Amino acid sequence: MASTNQSPQYQKAEGNFLAAKDDETRLFYLEEMIRECPKHKSSEKMLAQLKTRLKKLREKIDKTKKSVKSSRGRGIKKEEMQAVLIGFTNSGKSSLLQLLTNATPEIASYEFTTKKPIIGMLNYKGTSIQLIEIPAINSEYYDKGLVNTADVILILVNSLEHIGEIEKILNRARGKRIIVFNLKNSEDSRKISATLQSKRYNFVIISARTGENIEELKDKLFFSFEKIRIYVKEPGKEKSEKPLILNEGVNVKEVGEKILKNINFVKETKIWGPSSKFSGQKVGLSHILKDLDVVEFKTK
Repeated sequence: MASTNQSPQYQKAEGNFLAAKDDETRLFYLEEMIRECPKHKSSEKMLAQLKTRLKKLREKIDKTKKSVKSSRGRGIKKEEMQAVLIGFTNSGKSSLLQLLTNATPEIASYEFTTKKPIIGMLNYKGTSIQLIEIPAINSEYYDKGLVNTADVILILVNSLEHIGEIEKILNRARGKRIIVFNLKNSEDSRKISATLQSKRYNFVIISARTGENIEELKDKLFFSFEKIRIYVKEPGKEKSEKPLILNEGVNVKEVGEKILKNINFVKETKIWGPSSKFSGQKVGLSHILKDLDVVEFKTK
């Protein structure tokens, strides 16, 4: 992978990528290489190659994760989209889990109420996200195995100081991180927001007590998985009730291969939605789809 005329940051990330001993670490540094790669015309080919490699590496990791049970042997089956909720004791984890999912965790004012992982399912606009509340990060019950393998990590805090403390513990975790600042009383949310923005955190400011910004958190959580929702339909019929959940950058052919016995029998493909120029546009199998597109396959 040539690094001619690349920045020192890119070259450092590339060196770390080549020296990495596992796929999770390679993924981390490959994403950094893509961020640092120049976005001008002479680098288009190189950037495309990096993104192709990223896609293949993610698919490999996803396949591996699905075949591996929880490292602690608790029998928690990993769903297609899995996030964990972590934080210090009394940060509001159980209240937030209850707001987001169908789980009914024990909620109390005393410390270390949660002593084992609690699983809830978040129904987000036709998709299901597995959300696991992990026992307090400062307790003996904290499960770093589940945290290290999760796709997304919600870091729930009540103070800015807690963020740095928690990040030190996440040195082996490779999931996307979202800082969820839970307002307790009358904190200045604008000042907190300005501080988090200055540090370039991916964050949402919420109130588990009032439900403030919970919908924004749901949106941010779903899109952190870098997945898209694709509906399919047969000619003359309505679209499917539930969408297929696929990686960003998927094309029409890949969708067809998932739902049809033989992609070679496809005679015509039409699409509706964000990636179409107009409703019912005829497209080829290489057409790249976007979130909430509808695809219709007409077979021979």
